[in-house]
Amino acid sequence: MRRRKLIIYLIIILIPSLFFLIKNNNNEKISTKKENINLEENNEKNEKDEKDEKDEIYSSNIIKDVNFSTKDKKGNEYIIYASQGEIEFSNTNIVYLTEVKGQIKLNNSNIINISSNYGKYNSDNFDTIFSKNVIIKYLDNIITGDYLDLSLIRNLMTISKKVTYKNKGNILKADVVEMNIDTKDTKIFMYEDKKKVNIKTLN
Repeated sequence: MRRRKLIIYLIIILIPSLFFLIKNNNNEKISTKKENINLEENNEKNEKDEKDEKDEIYSSNIIKDVNFSTKDKKGNEYIIYASQGEIEFSNTNIVYLTEVKGQIKLNNSNIINISSNYGKYNSDNFDTIFSKNVIIKYLDNIITGDYLDLSLIRNLMTISKKVTYKNKGNILKADVVEMNIDTKDTKIFMYEDKKKVNIKTLN
């Protein structure tokens, strides 16, 4: 009888202890699960913050409504406009342009207007590459092509690729047109000697 009472007594003591251990173990599992979830959320947040920061850094080199201008000792002014500019990371002097318009305002002379779809501007020496649908207008002269290398240092404009030169009397098709910016002296030629510049006289 005593033995039976002892067993019953032990059972009464052990049941609450087992219940406490089970509950405590479950709480630990829940707590661990919450910690894992919080850790995953923090990792995701950190990754998102890093991505947002990278996106912000990348987008920070985009400039809207670009406008550059310079004037030389002779009083000649060069102005360039673009709807958008993108600064090159490896060389911040280089800006890639979209929807480009340029003006060369020569002292005591007429304005040379230039436009193109794209451009590449060097703010260190003001050299500019105009590309795709390039149009140059000066007085009654219109020159079109797909590539223009404009150098203020060399005082030269070189237009190439599908070049057409048009004035009141003629239409010329050639590989290259070179124009001295100051004097307006113009050279029109083909890359190959065997080929000739195509000249059409307008009536």
